[in-house]
Amino acid sequence: MAPPVIDWAAVRTVLSRKETLMAGDGRDDEGLRGRSPWAVSPDDGRPEGRTCSHSAALPDLPEMPDAVCGSCRALGSSWVRLRSCATCGHVGCCDSSRGRHAYAHHVTTGHAVALSLAPDESWAWCFIDEVFLVRAL
Repeated sequence: MAPPVIDWAAVRTVLSRKETLMAGDGRDDEGLRGRSPWAVSPDDGRPEGRTCSHSAALPDLPEMPDAVCGSCRALGSSWVRLRSCATCGHVGCCDSSRGRHAYAHHVTTGHAVALSLAPDESWAWCFIDEVFLVRAL
């Protein structure tokens, strides 16, 4: 499976909307209650209008579990980046790592979404719907 193509302009747009909301622009935020803090990111490589049936159940911010891939550690391997399962919190290495343990966890369990644990990333990937999710609020 090829990694997703990221539309960075769209990511910047979503993040700027979040900054506007956080700055308090005078708008009533009642309409934001009960909505998922995650939205499907536009992706140049996929058709528009895609949805994620799992985004409403995602946590606002992932818990920061142990910052190690347990499977890689057991094998004496290293990893590139870490992902956390949104369903159970399992931590595995990314698809750029030799073990691809986050994906292996999805295959084994059927858990749909992995959240990035990298401090410079704020996104998630839905393996089932094959969509890239970014923070919407």
